[in-house]
Amino acid sequence: MGEQGHVRPPTVRQLRLVVEAEDHEAAVAFFRDVLGLPEQAAWSGGDGARVVVLEAGRATLELANPAQKRVIDDVEVGRQVAPRLRVAFEVDDAEETAARLVAAGATEVAPPTVTPWRSLNARLDGPAGLHLTVFQELGPPDDA
Repeated sequence: MGEQGHVRPPTVRQLRLVVEAEDHEAAVAFFRDVLGLPEQAAWSGGDGARVVVLEAGRATLELANPAQKRVIDDVEVGRQVAPRLRVAFEVDDAEETAARLVAAGATEVAPPTVTPWRSLNARLDGPAGLHLTVFQELGPPDDA
């Protein structure tokens, strides 16, 4: 709350993750054409500079301490693999999406795994050096 009990409007309007991709065309094809992130904008400069902005739905910033990062790696992969930065995408079908991404050149780190927090998570290494999770929310257990 702001001064005098007024709620302050959010000052952040968008989270934009900027990733340097050596093979720009391959990274764009992977994330736009295979994963399905719609292109919002693209710019290029005379010196060969290029950028493509892709829509990724709602953005969140998940801050985990080292102990929680270890827990997530243990649950999803069974060992410590993730660097400090991991990009996670919620999808409708984690198994199908992971298979599509592997067919497009991603490396499977761990197959889709049901987590204790009721999501189906697959780990991949993708273009531009990004460690990825694709996850599908499963909802409450059938016996809930």
